[in-house]
Amino acid sequence: MQSSNPHILSIEKLASSLDQFDAIIDVRSPAEFALDHIPGAINLPVLSNDERIEIGTLYKQVSPFAAKKLGAAYVSRNIANHLENSLIDFPREWRPLIYCWRGGERSGAFTHILNRIGWKAMQLQSGYQGFRRVVIDGLDQAAKDFSFQVIAGMTGSGKTRILQEIGLLGQQILDLEGLAIHRGSVLGNEPNIEQPSQKGFETNLWNALNQLDTSKIVFVESESKKVGGLHIPDPLMERIREGQCIELRSSTATRVSWLLREYRHFLSNPESFKQKLGLLTSRYGKVQIAKWHEAIDAGDFESLVEELLVMHYDPSYQSSIVRNFPSYREDHFVELENDSDEAFAKTAKDLITKIQL
Repeated sequence: MQSSNPHILSIEKLASSLDQFDAIIDVRSPAEFALDHIPGAINLPVLSNDERIEIGTLYKQVSPFAAKKLGAAYVSRNIANHLENSLIDFPREWRPLIYCWRGGERSGAFTHILNRIGWKAMQLQSGYQGFRRVVIDGLDQAAKDFSFQVIAGMTGSGKTRILQEIGLLGQQILDLEGLAIHRGSVLGNEPNIEQPSQKGFETNLWNALNQLDTSKIVFVESESKKVGGLHIPDPLMERIREGQCIELRSSTATRVSWLLREYRHFLSNPESFKQKLGLLTSRYGKVQIAKWHEAIDAGDFESLVEELLVMHYDPSYQSSIVRNFPSYREDHFVELENDSDEAFAKTAKDLITKIQL
């Protein structure tokens, strides 16, 4: 529904209007902001995590009036703090977009005060809840609008690096593992970086797809439905699996060399490596896991990685690729000669040429 208030931006205009604002300000609590937020937003909370819990408890256990009275005091104090610190140097022409959970009292109070000062602030109608609906609808629409070229390949074949090289050549790419901050296997978590929440991941997807042209092909890696602990939305996953498929092939030696480079954080932290391999105990048994731990202690990483590929990753890939990607053909592939920068660049060009024939 359109609003007649000139200081309110309708949720329908959000996607096309984001670049018109000098800042997007999320006034929700830090905990709410951490779960998900509009891309590019900064967090200037009008209630802290503890204050939000306190107000909610007061609302339920005492009365809405008591909660609103104390809440107004907290909100006023926090807005004053932001004005004295974060916002003190902005000129009169500064134009921010303000939002909270559902376009209610928190963002309304902040927007009102900024406009009374003289800034050109706008409040997002429906707030984060409205934005969340935009994301869900946008991902559903993307599953209908986009066409994908899938790059398949065994673990360690260099699919992500090839995808990056294809992007450097001016092609459209969707890096699902990059958006999920995970490399898509039991060993795939990035060191010292948490994955986003499921909602955050979906926002990342929506934002990435929003910047692509639906009339042009999008290159993407073959993935399972989950990347680490995150789920690729079903309609989008189905659309990706309908895409044409080309396989990237590398020798076992090249794959081992590449994986030792890409996962060197495990080489410098053997205990973390052991812990991750321990997650495979139910599948391979304690004896096999103990052997792999011994290889780590001995520093025999090349043999260990090769054995993991042959025993664990390759059989899983072979069984899943044919089942999940109907267009997969064994005779449609490109080959990576080695894991040098020059080889990756050449193979990316070869892959583009091959699919255009």
